[in-house]
Amino acid sequence: MYKNTSELFEFNKMIFIYLVAVFLFIAWTIKIAREKKFEFKRTLLDIPILIFLISQILSWVFSIDKYTSFFGFYGRFNGGLLSIITYVFLYYAFVNLFDFKKINKLLRASLLSAFLVILWGLPGKFGYDLSCWIFLGELNNNCWVDQFKPSERLFSTLGQPNWLGAFLAINFFIAIYFLLKGKALKFLTKKYILYGGFIILSFIVILFTRSRSSYLGVLLGSIVFLILYLKSFGKLEFKRTIFNKKYLLIVLLFVISIFIFKTGIGKIDSFQSFERLKPSDNSVDNQQIKSNEDINITESFDIRKIVWKGAWQLGLKYPLFGSGVETFAYSYYFVRPQEHNLTSEWDFIYNKAHNEYLNYLATTGFVGITSYLFLIFFVLFIFYKSIVSVTDRNKKILYICLSASYISILTTNFFGFSTTTINFFFYLIPAFLGVNIVKKEKTLKLKKSGSEIYLGVIGGLIGLYFIIFLFRYYAADLYYAKAEKLSKIGDYQSAVQTLDQALKLHKSHVYLNSYALNLANLAVLVSYQNEKANLKEFVDFSLEKINEAISKSPKNVNYLKNKSKIEYLLYQLNTENFTYINNAIESLKKAQEVSPTDPKIPYSLSIFYSILYDSDKDNKYKMLTLSTVERAIELKPDYRDGYFLKAQFLDKFGEKQKAKEALNYILNKINSNDKDVKSYLDTL
Repeated sequence: MYKNTSELFEFNKMIFIYLVAVFLFIAWTIKIAREKKFEFKRTLLDIPILIFLISQILSWVFSIDKYTSFFGFYGRFNGGLLSIITYVFLYYAFVNLFDFKKINKLLRASLLSAFLVILWGLPGKFGYDLSCWIFLGELNNNCWVDQFKPSERLFSTLGQPNWLGAFLAINFFIAIYFLLKGKALKFLTKKYILYGGFIILSFIVILFTRSRSSYLGVLLGSIVFLILYLKSFGKLEFKRTIFNKKYLLIVLLFVISIFIFKTGIGKIDSFQSFERLKPSDNSVDNQQIKSNEDINITESFDIRKIVWKGAWQLGLKYPLFGSGVETFAYSYYFVRPQEHNLTSEWDFIYNKAHNEYLNYLATTGFVGITSYLFLIFFVLFIFYKSIVSVTDRNKKILYICLSASYISILTTNFFGFSTTTINFFFYLIPAFLGVNIVKKEKTLKLKKSGSEIYLGVIGGLIGLYFIIFLFRYYAADLYYAKAEKLSKIGDYQSAVQTLDQALKLHKSHVYLNSYALNLANLAVLVSYQNEKANLKEFVDFSLEKINEAISKSPKNVNYLKNKSKIEYLLYQLNTENFTYINNAIESLKKAQEVSPTDPKIPYSLSIFYSILYDSDKDNKYKMLTLSTVERAIELKPDYRDGYFLKAQFLDKFGEKQKAKEALNYILNKINSNDKDVKSYLDTL
């Protein structure tokens, strides 16, 4: 993680994974050149992986935004075609360059990594976050916004509580493997304390994340583990091992941990405290909207169900190859259910469906989700066959525990989405299995003298190209992140100059959009400082950049809305020229076609129509002003700002009684303590 990138966690991890892949490519090329032969091991997963990869490539070809589909959504990065190709490459690199003996070393490295992540995060639970110490030089939790408080939900270096929980759930079962492998476990030995302690510690930290999907991942993974262990070793061995006092002590510590640290799930925690459960009223009164005093943050699962509904509808809209790999942030607006407007996160950008399977359906169609599920089921099938057929006890336990880890991934992905860390394990765990299920090995010898030198040079140059590309990509993001900070403090000139550097290094429509907005704001600022300034170049360049961004991402509703903002800013430079307002209206109409349920679009349209009405008092614009603000309210019946704006329009049009009704609606149905509304009512 690094504080100066646009995204602290995932971007840095994704770049690291890309670099590892490049260095492995170079190492593999050198190995081929030295040995003068290319050996490639085929595995039983080749066909499922190939089918899945082809489905992703086809989805990219037919994507609504090829840039996003290739690199991933900017802010998440993981999941784009480039990352999928990288994970597949890493799978084959492991199968071909490593052997079974190295699996234990890599798994121990994973546990060490998880342990360090836990140690880094734990102080944050008690108000002393080490990340804040690194970022700001303050040993407290003040560097995080209210939505992310490690004292409430731990996330350490993973970025979000669910991501940390999912990561630890995987390692939870890896630790169980080391606890069970080898000779019979003795009580309070170094091995027992080391791995048993890690298992308990990781479970406690999972409780600290308050991640329900991780709880379920551990639970289902444990059920799978117990079933497979029973089937593999029989009832006698099962009872002798699982019901041994050494293991029962660990289970008892799990129970004690739940009682001490709680789960964050009301019903379970109330039951633990022997409190009588209070009945909850989940009924929805469609006739009356609850006031803000009675509304809490919408339950995350309720929001997920709405987003899942939209994802399913999107899959039906683009049934073959979806809207394009990782384009959910843009395509969700096409089908966004209107009920999303009544949630506490109604104006959030949902860049994922918060269900990996529905996300694949929405973005890669039925072809993509079918190939993805085929790959998963094939991995599980091979795991099962390997567990049944292998005779070595340690291997059998390894496969059982890795199966449980894989089940935890599938579970947490059902209620969320894969991150760089989880996707890495999604492909790496089958790779551990892959080294033992080699189908055949193909060998291609380099017969021509000196060909190994050419191969080494070519491989090195290709690797060098990708390293340079990644450094340019990373540097561009640093410039972009810096520009965003400058923009927030109103230093638009420096922001534009910084974005210019970013665009020279990497051409992203994200940068173009930001460039256009900052340039328009700079033009307005310059006009205030110097009325005689020639701003035509600013204006033309700003429109050129936003149009370029839209040409690269034509279905991006946020770019269309930003274009209307830019055109409104340009209108402010010359209030006699209504061309910009008319253009802003056209931009919003296009945005409305893309996102028909977004209440902010008709809200903004009503303001622009009101401006046109002020210019010539045409009754047509009066009607459009009222009808569009009314449409915003229809889309979001608890839209406080919509009702307030409606009251202002009615007041302007001389309909004071109706204006009072709109304001009273806010007080009666939305927020009875709205001071601005009360103050405005006093003036009517």
